[in-house]
Amino acid sequence: MAESELDSWDRRLERLSAVIPYVMLGISLGIAWITASETPVRGSLVWTSVIAAAAGVWMFAWVGFDPTRIKPEFGGLFFFGLVVFYAVLQYRASVFGFFAFAGYIYALQVLKGKWGFVGVAVTGLISGNAIYGGAPPSTWQEAPMYLVVLAVTTMLACTFSFIGHISVRQSQQRKEMVVELEALNAKLKETMEENAGLHAQLLTQAREAGILDERQRMAREIHDTLAQSLTGIITQVQAAEGTQRPAEGQRHLDNAVRLARDALAEAQARRTVHAVRPEALETARLPEALSEVVERWSALNGVPAEVVTTGTPRPLHPEVEVTLLRVGQEALANVAKHAGASRAGLTLSYMEDVVTLDVRDNGSGFDLAGVEGRDPSATGGFGLHSMRQRVQRLTGSLAVESAPGEGTAISASVPAILPGGES
Repeated sequence: MAESELDSWDRRLERLSAVIPYVMLGISLGIAWITASETPVRGSLVWTSVIAAAAGVWMFAWVGFDPTRIKPEFGGLFFFGLVVFYAVLQYRASVFGFFAFAGYIYALQVLKGKWGFVGVAVTGLISGNAIYGGAPPSTWQEAPMYLVVLAVTTMLACTFSFIGHISVRQSQQRKEMVVELEALNAKLKETMEENAGLHAQLLTQAREAGILDERQRMAREIHDTLAQSLTGIITQVQAAEGTQRPAEGQRHLDNAVRLARDALAEAQARRTVHAVRPEALETARLPEALSEVVERWSALNGVPAEVVTTGTPRPLHPEVEVTLLRVGQEALANVAKHAGASRAGLTLSYMEDVVTLDVRDNGSGFDLAGVEGRDPSATGGFGLHSMRQRVQRLTGSLAVESAPGEGTAISASVPAILPGGES
């Protein structure tokens, strides 16, 4: 049954229960007049009618057709007067036992808590008396039957009233649950609308973050490949122009050509766009790739350099190897461009859960406070910034130690096993 139909039936029952007391009072009075010749009335029938009318006025004055309008503090007084009318009328004519329905209805509506069932019990006792004839028995022999009738009517009245009370409570709880569910549905709808807005906002932020991340990646790739190669080419060309020996100049030009070819290979779209492993890692592991990079760098720049590996080398996640190789390349490029060093060294350390690459030189060094605090886009330098970004992407750390005239040491540490569980 639909919820609206249940509510409709509840309203009909409420209206019916408000009219029943008056209807039963009228029926009882009508039967008393019709059967007056067969069922004697104690006292004048006219006065009985007057008392019945007074009972009707008493009910209408207090509750009318809405028992909930009576104030709780006056519920006991109203019900006491109703019981008095009921007792007097059923004594004068037992047919007023039909009027008992008023007591059963009003007891649980105007009396609170356990007093409602006390009112039902009292009404049941008077109903039993009406069934027996309207008055207690005149002899002791009739007393047991009289008591049985009172007990049965009282028990039945209390039982059915309790069942009705439970039904009313369940109906009220059902209505309260419906109201709560409607409130929850409204809240859920509001929350879903808020979540939809947040989802759209998160998608926008994720898209913007993805675009920014891709731009930064492309900037790193360009810096780590093309920019470094172009810097090396310029250095070799300048060295060729500055030398007076043709053989030495030709060597620098040959180096510049080789750098240009390497840059062309690294600049292919499949590497910069799809982030394929650097060429040095295509056929070798990280220690061998670093050794190859250092050997070529040393030959190009005329600066002795070596690679030392500690711990037991083992395969790493490709992204870990690419990151450390790029850090080594960038650090060496900075040494060639800025340090003026006479030697450099790289140490690759394999530990249980961390892999570390240290790059050292004995060059001129620099003031850390004056370099690391500046915006690379404003100064044109992406070296340290690029290295730090690469390392932090793997939840690693980059430490730099330098001072004017004391050389530079760069240490990059990254997890040997990535957060996803890959090593």
